[in-house]
Formats: sequence, structure tokens, C-alpha cells
Amino acid sequence: MERATDVPASFARSRDQDQVNDYDSFAEAYAADTENNLVNAYYARPAMLALAGDVTGRRILDAGCGSGPLSAALRDRGAIVTGIDASAGMLALARRRLGDDVALHMVDLSDPLPFDDGAFDDVVASLVLHYLEDWGPTLAELRRVLRPGGRLIASVDHPFVAYTFQDPRPDYSATTSYTFDWTINGQSVPMRFWRKPLHAMTDAFTTAGFRLSVISEPQPDPAARELFPDGFLDLSTKPCFLFFVVEVPPSAAGPA
Repeated sequence: MERATDVPASFARSRDQDQVNDYDSFAEAYAADTENNLVNAYYARPAMLALAGDVTGRRILDAGCGSGPLSAALRDRGAIVTGIDASAGMLALARRRLGDDVALHMVDLSDPLPFDDGAFDDVVASLVLHYLEDWGPTLAELRRVLRPGGRLIASVDHPFVAYTFQDPRPDYSATTSYTFDWTINGQSVPMRFWRKPLHAMTDAFTTAGFRLSVISEPQPDPAARELFPDGFLDLSTKPCFLFFVVEVPPSAAGPA
């Protein structure tokens, strides 16, 4: 599987951490490859921004900010952005891009977040959650740092994509891991993702105290049709990513 995505770092601890998902080892190459490509620049990021809508004055946590392209776009639309990432290399690139306009912190999403309860109006998590086997602790923390009425806007690999390219095909109803090599600017890097069925994803959100608002399978930016004619046709006719907007109930005091 050769594909880059907007998720900047592995947030899941594992005994193979030194061998897989090591974004520090290819941060520069990854950032260059995803800056203006079809999947990230003309599909994943525009879809996240469309779901976010008017963000003027909103306090937004970019959970998995990577080199900062989504943070920059949200900042330019008037949001007050804080970025977190587990990769020092990606954060260095984000600082270069964002200057002092965005607060950046090195944080692993497997750990408690260093923010007060209700600190943010929105959290964006672009192509991050599929690095985690268990979404529960992470979603509980994201829920905690959102104010009542706040939103989590998240995207993940579409569960059907991983199901169809694995051979033999896994049990669709189970949570399973899969590994593959990305080729980034000629460099092959080993990766591991976790695939969950759709019902497990929605159950994880509701268990954490969120209310499901949107499930989206958007089309790529129409501008990509001329820029990437072959890839556009493929991306617009096959599943790729799945997007969610989930909300904290306005009167909620915390997860049940």
C-alpha cells in the first residue's frame, strides 16, 4: 500500500514502537509529499475544513497537528489554534510554518492531556484515531477538554478499505491491526493501523459521552479533477476516508 495521509504521528504505544509509525525518521519527506497532493490537500483537509464551518474566534485543538497545514488553515480562518503531536520532528516543522501564532505541545494521545476541562470549543483529529487499538481513553480525554456543546471533528481510514485490501480478509466485525510499507519520496517506512467496523467507531463515541451529528463520505475538491485526472476518478468513486462530527451535549457534565 503506497499512500500518505494527514496523520502526523503514532499515538499508540506498542512493543514495536521503534519499528513502526516512526514519523521522526521521515518527517521532512512526509511533509513535502503531503503538502499539495491529491489525498491530503484536495480531499482530507478540505473535507475537515468544510465540516468545521465558520471557526472565527473558536478555540480549536488540533490533535495530531503534524507539520501544521490544518492548523494553519484554521488559524487563517480566524480560529485560536493549539496543536499537539507525539513527533518532535513534525512539531519542529509546524513551528517553522506557524511561528508563534499557534501554541504547540509534544503530547502523546495515549496520555492525559495537559489542558483544563472545557478548554476548547472544537477538537480536530485528522486521520489519527486509526493509529489506536482502543479509542476509549483518548476519546474520554478529548471529551473532557471540550466545553458543553463542543465538537470533535475526526477522520479515519474507511473501514471497508482495509477490509478489502487485506488477504485473507479479516473478520469485519472485529478490531484488527494491519501493517504495510509507505513509500515517501523513495523511502520505505513500516506502518501499523487499526481497523474497526463502523458500529465499533460509533459505539466508542457514544460511550465517551458524545452525540453523533454527522457521518460523511465526501467527494474530493473539484479543482483536483484537472490537476489529478486519473487519481480524481479513483478517489471520487471508491471509499477512502470516513469523517465524523460528534458533539458534547450542551448540558452534559461529563461522560456517564
